[in-house]
Amino acid sequence: MEKVNALGRRKAAIARVIVEEGNGQITINKRDISVYFPSSILQFIVKQPLTLLDVAEKYNVRVNLDGGGYKGQAEALRLAIARALVKINPDDKKALRSAGFITRDPRVVERKKPGQPKARRRFQFSKR
Repeated sequence: MEKVNALGRRKAAIARVIVEEGNGQITINKRDISVYFPSSILQFIVKQPLTLLDVAEKYNVRVNLDGGGYKGQAEALRLAIARALVKINPDDKKALRSAGFITRDPRVVERKKPGQPKARRRFQFSKR
């Protein structure tokens, strides 16, 4: 099996992933996952598609992560890994879809409008 590329996005975060056969090592921006995501919850989110298919120890994952916060980055990475696993074995798509790992979350920050302090917040009304 050669390298498989995939892309995942969530909010402002973009994860570019290269999955290849290996021993289960996940490297994010040239750092180990435990260094990049010290929180065990975020590590769990990233590894969800791999553990669902029982292939956590079968593939090495190299990641280029950019933009967003740590939660958005973790979820973008989860989507990218799921997409790469579908490219490797299309039969896994049904299981990943039912777990909700294939769906791209379309929610992004609403833009600020002119004449308002935030997207929907108006300036305080003054009668006098």
